[in-house]
Amino acid sequence: MEAWKEETKQEKKQDAMKYRLADAMKVCMRKMPVEKITVKEIVAECQTTRQTFYRHFQDKYDLINWYFDRILLESFQHMGEGKTAYEGLVNKFHYIEEEKLFFKAAFRNDTQNCLKDHDFQLILGFYENQICQKTQKPLSKEIRFLLEMYCQGSVYMTTQWVLGPMKETPEEMAQNLVTAMPAKLEELFRKLELL
Repeated sequence: MEAWKEETKQEKKQDAMKYRLADAMKVCMRKMPVEKITVKEIVAECQTTRQTFYRHFQDKYDLINWYFDRILLESFQHMGEGKTAYEGLVNKFHYIEEEKLFFKAAFRNDTQNCLKDHDFQLILGFYENQICQKTQKPLSKEIRFLLEMYCQGSVYMTTQWVLGPMKETPEEMAQNLVTAMPAKLEELFRKLELL
């Protein structure tokens, strides 16, 4: 029991440092594009060391992806407990709206480990997991193809929304993405009560 408490305490301490580094990254993003930000600048802003940074992250893109994961996990955490894809998307877009500066900078970047690729993998994995859990079988080739195409399109439209003037509300963006779902995928989502 004591070992578990100590492990939990250590995890909280590590997460606190990761959030401090993410906040420092956001400050740096206000001053310059992501590709010009160095680990040296991030740790200086955070008032920590490079060793501490590399203890938690491989590089600045790993930090961006970790922070994005936290936001996505928060926005999708209740899906599958009665929430729909629409509600999960609305939550995601509200989080993105709140962290607009961070996402504008992160989505502009197309280099290694970029957020667009990471977003695609995370969303694809999330939906695939939801479908497989509810059907108790792996995805068919057809559904996998439709899901990959849908997730790629979703990431592209999310990027356009973030980098543009964000005219649509989070609710409108979520509805647009649900409406754009391929018919067979929509049918499956409705059958599985994911829509």
